[in-house]
Amino acid sequence: MAEPFQVSPEELRALEASLLNTSGNVPLHNRFRSLFTLKALKDDVAVKIISKGFADESALLKHELAYCLGQIKRTSALPVLESVLTNEKEDPMVRHEAAEAMGAISSEAAIPVLRRFTTDSNRDVRETCEIALAKIEWDNSEEGRRHQEQKESVVSTYSSIDPAPPTSGLLKGKPVPEDISETNIADLRSKLLDKKLPLFERYRAMFALRNIGTPSAVDALADGFSDDSTLFKHEIAFVFGQLLSAHSVPALVRVLQDSAESDMVRHEAAEALGGIATPEVLPVLKEWLQRDDSPRVVKESCQVALDMWEYENSGEFQYANGLEATKTVEAAA
Repeated sequence: MAEPFQVSPEELRALEASLLNTSGNVPLHNRFRSLFTLKALKDDVAVKIISKGFADESALLKHELAYCLGQIKRTSALPVLESVLTNEKEDPMVRHEAAEAMGAISSEAAIPVLRRFTTDSNRDVRETCEIALAKIEWDNSEEGRRHQEQKESVVSTYSSIDPAPPTSGLLKGKPVPEDISETNIADLRSKLLDKKLPLFERYRAMFALRNIGTPSAVDALADGFSDDSTLFKHEIAFVFGQLLSAHSVPALVRVLQDSAESDMVRHEAAEALGGIATPEVLPVLKEWLQRDDSPRVVKESCQVALDMWEYENSGEFQYANGLEATKTVEAAA
């Protein structure tokens, strides 16, 4: 895993000014670039700056702030994340991401507040708290400790801190066995779609299918869009954004174009499409950016996704002034 890089005090001030600019003079996608650059610093200074952004009115931006604080994985972020989770006036999408970030940090200090909100009135929030608690418990188990040791010794395709580890035998950082069969994928699909299982176990199957990454695995994941859990469907879209498989584009386009679908799911589908950046994606993103009936979080996600699309098709070596900037560029994290 690469060491976090450094920026000068002047660059740091410029990043903070960009991220926290609410005047409209800085496009949202540029603020996102600043955010993910700060994320890559992985220090308490970055945590402090990112935490200031929760005063913003954009639920999409605040959702990304919480995501980045979880990926930085510093306990100094717990107080602000707890304040976001416990603010019942905050957008549920932001509260859910704060709970997920607390699970990513995986400190036992977060357990009491996460337990408290497993009975929250919002389903997305309470399901996220349940998964975060299960992750903290798993991280402290014998299997979890072995997995962490493995991650430290093996270069992984995906360096993100996921809300659940892949099913045993397909842990991140471990090469996918060459003899993975359609039967294995079918078994994982069965677990993915089994509503009798805890969401944490279904998530484990989800991330195992991501690690396999074949067209059949993508098809199995896409079947999850029929679920009734917004949280579950939004995570599938996020996983497609990591996989960057063109095979997932038709399913993601259907989700984005479905006005009856939750904004949280549609926003994640838009960002995934921006990262995949195939030609047929462009007109769809432009359409939902420009439509009058496009919800704000969907419209803003399309704006960010178009920036990602343009970067992926630009031939530039790196994004955001040579620093990591989007969830699709996790390798340097």
